[in-house]
Amino acid sequence: MVADPQIELFASRMAGMSASEVRALFALASRPEVVSLAGGMPYVEALPRQDVLDVVRDVVDHHGGAALQYCGGTGLAGLRRRVVALLAEEGAPADPDDIVITNGAQQALDLVAKIFIDTGDEIVVEAPAYVGALSAFFAYEPRFIQIPLDDDGMVVDELERALDAGARPKFLYTVPTFSNPAVVTMSLQRRRQLVEVCGAARIPIVEDNPYGMLRFEGDPLPCLRSLAPTNVIYLGTLSKVFAPGVRIGWSAAEPDVLSRLLLAKEAADLCSSALTQLVAERYLEGDRWRENLAAFVGIYRERRDAMLGTLTQSFPPGASWTLPAGGFYVWARLPAGVDAQAMLPRAVDRRVAYVPGTAFYADDRGRDHLRLSFCHPTPESVREGVRRLGQLLSDEIGEAAAGDGSTSVSAAGSGGG
Repeated sequence: MVADPQIELFASRMAGMSASEVRALFALASRPEVVSLAGGMPYVEALPRQDVLDVVRDVVDHHGGAALQYCGGTGLAGLRRRVVALLAEEGAPADPDDIVITNGAQQALDLVAKIFIDTGDEIVVEAPAYVGALSAFFAYEPRFIQIPLDDDGMVVDELERALDAGARPKFLYTVPTFSNPAVVTMSLQRRRQLVEVCGAARIPIVEDNPYGMLRFEGDPLPCLRSLAPTNVIYLGTLSKVFAPGVRIGWSAAEPDVLSRLLLAKEAADLCSSALTQLVAERYLEGDRWRENLAAFVGIYRERRDAMLGTLTQSFPPGASWTLPAGGFYVWARLPAGVDAQAMLPRAVDRRVAYVPGTAFYADDRGRDHLRLSFCHPTPESVREGVRRLGQLLSDEIGEAAAGDGSTSVSAAGSGGG
């Protein structure tokens, strides 16, 4: 490997940022013969093409030059009003003046990190946590306090113990509804406990809610912002409600936070695209978006069912997995000794891909877990991918048992276990 002649010029924070070690394998996984259960890509093919064409044509016909011009950093007022109406569907109180439009919720994560984190500051994240949030936060060199999840979401008692031991985090980040990757939903009792603890300790909560409207069964719970409006920074996105290609997200926050988010936003990109904002605003008019969302939910429910049924049939004893009531994923624990990270190259050889659990922790944990995505492949592709992975797991366990008797089935030299 040739040394980078400019290595000494880069900021020190780049040392903590690295490409995923499985990125090259995902390039292989893009081959048509590989069933990818890795990426969380919405099934945009289900969007009626005519709906999209009508919206785009209407924007171009009626907004012309304005759609192709710069706009204010907070985002277009019409779209912010539509976002407030969308938030009302989820019980999140907001006013258009509380909203800043971002380039997807991913930019909102970066802006939150930028305005809060100094090098060495503590922040609280779930364990496991959304990999995109970890990547955004890593750039600002925090110290992570990882609080475990159980079936009721973040274990707030563990947070209290960390605070009692002297932790002083700048903020707490959570995906309380259909979390990524664990796909658990925080119980109402935990939600109330969390906002009480964070309010008393003056810890802002960053509530990320990309999947809340993708519910297959059960009743929705109140969002954290509805329980503590002045202490919750609420992040949302149209990537799952409409399409990720429009790159529309937002943050709802109190004025002191919002003003700083806006300064950081304008420094980053001046403003979000007026064209895609107008497209999003027009799409959210009337009931079209509701009808299409209901179709999405039906598609994802069918694919979830295909995955869960085939997991039961194909995965070996010792494996377990979540039973998601919404969202995009299943979070699976592997039989004892199986290293998901070390096994990934062999999975791609078997023409199936997944994300190892290590991607979702700020340290080296998660080797005994993997995330499976059911949102994009067809039901039959989901079934076939799970069957391939189940056969690989059985072969791994069998080969280990036939070998030296070791409990580890990691590849030699992988360093995993």
